[in-house]
Amino acid sequence: MGPPGRLGLVLRFLTAGESHGQALVVIVEGLPAGLPLSEEDVQGELARRRLGYGRGPRMRFEKDEVTLLGGIRHGRTLGSPVAILIANTEWPKWSEEMSPAPGAPSRVLTQPRPGHADLAGMQKYGFDDARDVLERASARETAARVAAGTCAKALLARLGVDVLSHVVALGAVEARSGARPEPQDLARVDASQLRCFDPEVEEAMVDEVKAAAKVGDSLGGEAEILAYGVPVGLGSHVHWDRKLDGLLAQALMSIQAVKSVGLGDGADLAGRRGSEAHDAIAWDADTGTYRRETTRAGGIEGGMSTGDLLVARVAMKPLATLNRPVLKTVDVVSKEETVSFKERTDVTAVPAMGVVAETMVALTLAREALRKFGGDSLTEVVRNRDSYVATLREPVTEVGARDG
Repeated sequence: MGPPGRLGLVLRFLTAGESHGQALVVIVEGLPAGLPLSEEDVQGELARRRLGYGRGPRMRFEKDEVTLLGGIRHGRTLGSPVAILIANTEWPKWSEEMSPAPGAPSRVLTQPRPGHADLAGMQKYGFDDARDVLERASARETAARVAAGTCAKALLARLGVDVLSHVVALGAVEARSGARPEPQDLARVDASQLRCFDPEVEEAMVDEVKAAAKVGDSLGGEAEILAYGVPVGLGSHVHWDRKLDGLLAQALMSIQAVKSVGLGDGADLAGRRGSEAHDAIAWDADTGTYRRETTRAGGIEGGMSTGDLLVARVAMKPLATLNRPVLKTVDVVSKEETVSFKERTDVTAVPAMGVVAETMVALTLAREALRKFGGDSLTEVVRNRDSYVATLREPVTEVGARDG
């Protein structure tokens, strides 16, 4: 869901479903009519979410069976809400344990896992079984977000915007080259075992995963998200809840296990002097546009996009569920010290987190693009966008005024 702004909710989405439930469902409202979209598009993005060395066995047989339930006819959106269902291929094994019909579970989980939503959720809602919390808190929910993000990416592509990600740190291993992939490099990034664009450190990252897996531990890391072609002026400086950097931070922080978000050079800027912390502005006579010479601010100034490359770094903590349960906890019934229970888990999900982060950036940018350009059909939105961009190239005749 997007936060309310001065013009209300332009694009919003809502997900429903549990990790081992029958299905996940997502409804996306506010897409313009005429946007090409297919089940294959959604399945392709969901397959990217399953990528990455260190994922658990579920990723090998989880096929993400997609059904478009509404809002699309003959491959194009209708302007009405788009409804997408993602079936759980494991449902037959969980149909009794997760049945919505009256009954009781076969096993009650009373040893909450540190670092997970288990205990706080049990206390908040009055549950005596951690499964009542963990099923919805699970990162499986992000599959529905990625489905929604497929719609947002399809819209952004028609506006000349591409969003992609790559892993820049895994455990103690960091990419050194500083090279950033461009849209044409996405296939190469996805072909990497850990979605890393720096081949010199990829094997070191794989070794890091192997070492953690050997002792039943987990790893966190960082992904960098890049948005190319973002037009000037998305977001606003006039209200706290309209600032693009604030909207992106909230969207990215909402991803399960994400603990830090930085735009551009992020926290590193705090240790620099002002003369070394900002992006110099230059005039490009060939294109008739301004540009920033660096990406220290991440393509956002004063809560608005600058028209330059948008850069965000997202840090994910190690997963709270370990293959070798050693984290101390307390049984909520006996109050005795014990260790947390074990659910099936990954060694790391940082490569997948990057794909989910792309989704949240795309949904945020798509919403702000629709707020800026408006329109009930794709043709109208694109026309409005083109007209706006054209005005940015008009010569200024006097302060505060343009020709005409």
